[in-house]
Amino acid sequence: MPILHGIQDDLGYVPADSVALIAEALNLSRAEVHGVISFYHYFRVTPPGQHTLHVCRAESCQSMGSESLEAHIKQRLGVDYHETTADGRLSLEPVYCLGNCACSPAIMIDKAVYGRVSPERFDDILEQLEV
Repeated sequence: MPILHGIQDDLGYVPADSVALIAEALNLSRAEVHGVISFYHYFRVTPPGQHTLHVCRAESCQSMGSESLEAHIKQRLGVDYHETTADGRLSLEPVYCLGNCACSPAIMIDKAVYGRVSPERFDDILEQLEV
């Protein structure tokens, strides 16, 4: 795990061609290394976008409408979770708590957390990001 975290921290993702090298160095099969990468949602196998958008999927956010917000975001960006927009600007990722439950639903773009996000507020935040 520390090796995978180190690679992702440096490159933003774990390239497919690194799997064989990691497996050989640790005396593991490529399938074992790939299994860890694919099991943990944190790891990416493609380069991330310029910005990363996390949508909270925890119970508090769901009870306050994050499912409709999630649908709006996916439609607006034209991507699903673990994908990057065609222009390479945004990668969309789920997160299972941002610690902002009192202000649900919440999103995080890079390191900025936003609370009480409606579809309309998301559009405003996105416009500000594009400036």
